[in-house]
Amino acid sequence: ERNQADVSEAKAGRTDLIFLIRFRHCCLLRNQRCIVAYLYDRLLRIRALRWEYGSILPNAIQFHMSAEEVEWFNRYKKSLATYMRSVGGEEGLDLTQDIKPPKSLYIEVRCLRDYGEFEIDDGTTVLLKKNSQHFLPRWKCEQLIRQGVLEHILS
Repeated sequence: ERNQADVSEAKAGRTDLIFLIRFRHCCLLRNQRCIVAYLYDRLLRIRALRWEYGSILPNAIQFHMSAEEVEWFNRYKKSLATYMRSVGGEEGLDLTQDIKPPKSLYIEVRCLRDYGEFEIDDGTTVLLKKNSQHFLPRWKCEQLIRQGVLEHILS
């Protein structure tokens, strides 16, 4: 507002205010660039959360996000899901699986909390109770490992 008032005075003939107006304008542009860089960094981090935690964020993380960031996350989640369905035939292709190349198809996991029944592709259901250990296909339980439900037991 003060800059606008000085611009009006400069138009009226006070040329000594031009340097002050330029300085304020440069400060405003710098602040704008810093804010945009900060917001872009937050969006990159929110996008990384989708790949790390899956389509459902833990409440502790969601608590620290603004309503606009939650909305952006949901739109990104839907966009990614649409793309994954369009690639890879009838079932689609889950790009979030096997972020690290697997060494074996089956892994031994320990359940860290009660989860309930978990169905494997062959129709077998496994009851995931706290501290129970199972030998499951890696690609089926990788998402649960990232969510903190299962823990990979390294031999």
